[in-house]
Formats: sequence, C-alpha cells, structure tokens
Amino acid sequence: MLLPILLLPILLMPGLPAEAQTRPPPPHTPTPPPAEQIVAGLSRDDVDITTSFDGSEIIIYGAIKREKPIPPGEPLDVIVAVEGPARAVTVRHKERRLGIWVNTGRVSIGSAPTFYVVATTRPLDKILKPELDQRFRISIPLAMRAFAGKSEVADVVPYTEAFVRLRQESELYRQDDGAVLLAEQTLFRADVRLPANLIEGFYSTRIFLMRNGEIIDSFRAPIEVRKVGLERWLYRLALDQPFLYGIMSLAIAVAAGWGSSAAFRLIKRP
Repeated sequence: MLLPILLLPILLMPGLPAEAQTRPPPPHTPTPPPAEQIVAGLSRDDVDITTSFDGSEIIIYGAIKREKPIPPGEPLDVIVAVEGPARAVTVRHKERRLGIWVNTGRVSIGSAPTFYVVATTRPLDKILKPELDQRFRISIPLAMRAFAGKSEVADVVPYTEAFVRLRQESELYRQDDGAVLLAEQTLFRADVRLPANLIEGFYSTRIFLMRNGEIIDSFRAPIEVRKVGLERWLYRLALDQPFLYGIMSLAIAVAAGWGSSAAFRLIKRP
C-alpha cells in the first residue's frame, strides 16, 4: 500500500491543485454563421479564347439565405468584383523637350490586375466605408496592391490616375454602379461583360453582402480564361520555344513579303 502513496506526489505538478491538472480544456466554440448568407453561382466558370473571340459575358446570380425575417433598417446592397491576373506595370510620363519626347518620370506598380470590374446595387461610395475599402481593396484605385521599389517622383497619384484612365479606355477597368439587380432583398443578378483583349489565367470573383455599411457575408468563385486551338499552340510555342517561334515568325514574314511582291508584279504586268 505504500507504492501508490509514494507515486502520488510525483504525478502531480508542483504549484497546481490536483483538480486544475485533470480538468479538460474548454471546448472550442464555433463562430456562428451570419444571419444572412450568400448562395451564388456563375453562368460559366471558364472562357475559351479562339480566333473569333470578340468578348464574352458572365452572369453572376444568387440568393440571400436567412432563417429569420428581413431585419428592418437600411436595405441590403451587393457588390460584385471580378479581377484578372495581376502583373507588374511601369507608368511613364513623357514631355516634349527641344522637339523630342523624353521620359521625365516613372512609377513602378508591383501588382495591378489586368482586368477589374466592380458592379454594385448603388453607388459604391454610398454603401462602402473607406476603412472597409482599405481592408478588402474593392474600389479600382485600391485594386493595385503595391508599388515596386522606391518611387522616382514625389507624387504618384497622377501616374496611378493616368494608368486607371488608360485601362478604363481599353474597357479593362470598369465601375458599374447600379448594375447589380436585387429583387425583394433576396435574389440578385449581375451581368459582367468581358472584353476581347483578355489575357489567359485565373480570374477571381468576389461578392460582398452589405447592410448598414458593414460586410455581413462574402463569396468567392474562380473563372478560368484560356486560349484554345491555334492561339493556344502559338502561345505555348512562344513561351516554351521562343527561338523556334522567332524563326517561324521570320519565315512567315519573308513568305508574306515575297507573296505580296509577286502579286504586285502580276498586277502591273500588261
């Protein structure tokens, strides 16, 4: 009977009561789901770029799932953002000096989406707080993630504004206020038009459910944009075997030039 008595002080940690050492850890309490949740889908999750590709359209639709009646107060708002693959971009400013256009400044953007569209139920600045915009980077100016290296200019704002303006003129950046249709605060739909000058890669779709200026739920879905057919073969050839691609391009150019010259000689012949 002496053995259990001698082992008891060894099994118990000094400085802690016995009940504290044998008490199990508190169970993990899961975070309750939001009172209103997004259930959404896309009309298609891939886009094929072919020789006749002149743009496409993605329909983003969904519903609001809730267990209780619609709460009173401000109505729901929905924000849909579609973002293309990010790339590094250099924005240069040119001035004419002594009859010659020269670069007088540049700003390197470390990561900027190649395509970005924001569609909303109401004007974005009316439904999205600036602090939430800073956190989730929803508006077009904040879609650019970072600047690469030390800036050569004192003020980068004119450069980023010019960059956004050029992308908007090319229909690569767009803010469509009121383009999301919301019916009875339950069903929503947004038609996002994709231009013809898309690049290959994975595009991200984000949906934010807003009430009283706060984000109460969000949803993400990918869209794959890929080249198919001859475009795919040429694209992969240029990336995997650039020397062969260059030789082939040169041969095609020489053949086209020779063919054009022969055609003109036949036309001029009496």
